[in-house]
Amino acid sequence: MQLDLNLLAALDALLEEGSVAGAAERLHVTAPAMSRSLGRIRRTTGDQILVRTGRTMTPTPYAIAVREQVHELLQQVQGVLVPSRELDLTTLERTFTLRWHDSLVALSGPALLAAVRKQAPGVRVRFIAESHIDTPELRRGEVDLEANANRPTAPDICAEPVAETQHVIVVRRGHPLTRVKAITAARYAAAEHITVSRRGRLSNTLDDALARLGLTRRVVATAPTEGAALEFVRGSDLLVTAPESTTRSAATVLGLTLLPLPFELPPATVYLSWHQRYDTDPAHVWLRDLARTALAPRHDAHPETSPAGDAL
Repeated sequence: MQLDLNLLAALDALLEEGSVAGAAERLHVTAPAMSRSLGRIRRTTGDQILVRTGRTMTPTPYAIAVREQVHELLQQVQGVLVPSRELDLTTLERTFTLRWHDSLVALSGPALLAAVRKQAPGVRVRFIAESHIDTPELRRGEVDLEANANRPTAPDICAEPVAETQHVIVVRRGHPLTRVKAITAARYAAAEHITVSRRGRLSNTLDDALARLGLTRRVVATAPTEGAALEFVRGSDLLVTAPESTTRSAATVLGLTLLPLPFELPPATVYLSWHQRYDTDPAHVWLRDLARTALAPRHDAHPETSPAGDAL
């Protein structure tokens, strides 16, 4: 039986994209060429693979059953056929796409870019914004590296914790909480809060911690980024609870005050995530090493602040 390994790549793309046009774009071929590949796959497997339902195409039960196996086989074939080469950073030309939490881009992005430019001047780095919905770009190869507080659960996504930080209360100078002798959990809960959530969520694990103390806070607004939340805080009596390491620098520039949280809250963990297809890719391994260094906790932290708050 003559097998064309190109059909394996085509089948993987078709099952991932769920359409001929999407698969064609992914593999950089024309739609007619992808249609012909789908026809050959149908003849080889004896299955329709994708069937039209209205304006969309739906995978058959067989296609759903073999999707993960096809993807794993393709990765194995690529690993066998692509020879391993020594990485020459001086001649490396590649563009990496990084989807990091906005505060991590501001805090650690410059250090990462400086290291990349020094070691591999032909490499470009694209930082893109996080989405308010879960997106599959890591699996599809459109994003090389993620960094945020979310630990992926998909089996084909690798993740490791690279940093951990406590949380702080951030308020304007002269805020009522700065004038009390001691901040209690009750005083904290009674203040007006703004939360950071790109999805607009009004509650998080902090509310769970307060509930265990029999307290409820009043959240009057959400902001999609820490930077935006700090601007709200600067001109009002709102407070925001945020990770200390990502907030301190911006708060200092804006003349804001950092206060300790009056109850225990688990620290915020930063996870670095990537698709397993890049696990042994030399250039990706190099980039991950630089990212770990850039994201590592800084030694100029201020131990006198004993913080806590909203996750990244």
